[in-house]
Amino acid sequence: MEKKLLNLLFGLCICTVPFLFKGEKMRENLVVFFSKGVLATLVDAYVVGTKRVAYPVRPFPQIFKTNLIYDILFFPILSVIWVKISYNDRLPIILLKSLIFSVPMSIGQWYFEKNTKLFKWSNWSAFHTFGSVCFTLFTIRGFVGLIKKIDFLKNKQPATE
Repeated sequence: MEKKLLNLLFGLCICTVPFLFKGEKMRENLVVFFSKGVLATLVDAYVVGTKRVAYPVRPFPQIFKTNLIYDILFFPILSVIWVKISYNDRLPIILLKSLIFSVPMSIGQWYFEKNTKLFKWSNWSAFHTFGSVCFTLFTIRGFVGLIKKIDFLKNKQPATE
């Protein structure tokens, strides 16, 4: 059952990619995608390394202790979607919109930890998931804000010939 769930998640992620990476903000979406992949992998490597979370069923178990589908596909795709829906919002609305992702993710992981072998928690809870999801979402959103500010300043300066 777990392998089928992972294959389904992988398929959904692959089907989503062409719709996310088109249009005028493709560069920013790619930056969000890859930076979230790096951040999620680093956070997950720490959490798995400290034995707080384990992934009994995962791709390439002989090579990786983390779940690559979550770290380099699923979470980055969710971050791209989150940045897209919060791109022009102010902080209070961004905080509210972050709950659209962090609350279901926390409940979903709690459910799957109790009912499958996808996750095994030790010194971890849905609240930890909530905090780590919020931390990574806001880190990436701050990074996008920095990119927007740099682009604004760059476009504001007169062109040099």
